[in-house]
Amino acid sequence: MKFKKLGHTDLKVSTICLGTMTWGEQNNEDEAFRQMDMAYDYGVNFFDTAELYPIPPSAETQGETSRIISRWLKSKNIRDKIIVADKIVGRSNMDWFRDKGEPTRLNPKQIKFALERSLKNLNTDYIDLYQLHWPDRPLNVFSGLEYQHKETEDVISIKETLNCLNEFIKEGKIRSIGLSNETAWGVFEFIKVAEMEGLEKIVSVQNPYNLLNRSYEVGISEISIREKVGLLAYSPLASGTLSGKYLDGKLPEGTRLKLFGERYPRYRTPNSEPAIKEYMKIAKKFNLNVCQMAIKFCEIQPFVTSVIIGATKMDQLEINLKSHEINLDEEVIKDINKVQEIYSNPCP
Repeated sequence: MKFKKLGHTDLKVSTICLGTMTWGEQNNEDEAFRQMDMAYDYGVNFFDTAELYPIPPSAETQGETSRIISRWLKSKNIRDKIIVADKIVGRSNMDWFRDKGEPTRLNPKQIKFALERSLKNLNTDYIDLYQLHWPDRPLNVFSGLEYQHKETEDVISIKETLNCLNEFIKEGKIRSIGLSNETAWGVFEFIKVAEMEGLEKIVSVQNPYNLLNRSYEVGISEISIREKVGLLAYSPLASGTLSGKYLDGKLPEGTRLKLFGERYPRYRTPNSEPAIKEYMKIAKKFNLNVCQMAIKFCEIQPFVTSVIIGATKMDQLEINLKSHEINLDEEVIKDINKVQEIYSNPCP
């Protein structure tokens, strides 16, 4: 397993990160324990969770993913060996999610509530990487390339949010700060405000990045490299669609799209299937597993710190973990880029 520094910190994270959002919904605790065992045996030291998990979110299951992680960490007694990344939800109308029935916002009061709840669920004194799951300002963060401006004064300022997070760093409850589902402007604004106010700088951005959505390359990748704020690439298999299992209208039983298809329209667009079929041809041409090819493509990008993989079945997880063992030569990359030229970001 390869490792990279997390931003400007001394934390070294595996370039493969274990995603956990199915634990407590599609996967039970025993299955989650086996996934963590396997990932750890392969050298993974980086687990990503969120206060919202498992997905799809509900008041009944909220926080169960983190509680499962806490029980595994306790059973192994290796908290100091695992880099735990957590996420606080951004602006939303989920008034059931907070203690007082308030819509979620990134203000000091709610950050304190969310952080204390996560520390309790994870049964830990600190979180290694605390990320803002999505911004406080209104944005179309989960689909589309277009920026849709919504003028409003009802926004928690980046300065206010950063000041609050820095207080928790001083208290030792957070070791570093990251963003998620953020734009180029947002990333740079967080960097600028931190520099101006003498606050702790962000170390990462968790955004979607895969063969069907390479939009991160356009505006934020240069920021990631120059400012040492690497990408934590989520959905490297585009919600499993890059495996080819959903082609030609197939919806295998037990899969995410079969169970919760209405929640995942991003990867079902007119050009997604033609692009996926071309990537599968490339994998066959070079005798590669298409899932491993897709994950490795993300991992080798200079702006990527780690790739977040997830699976509901152990054989899927093992295939995904073994992606770190393969290499993609120049001919593979050349063929991949040819497909991107024809079907450019079909699923932004």
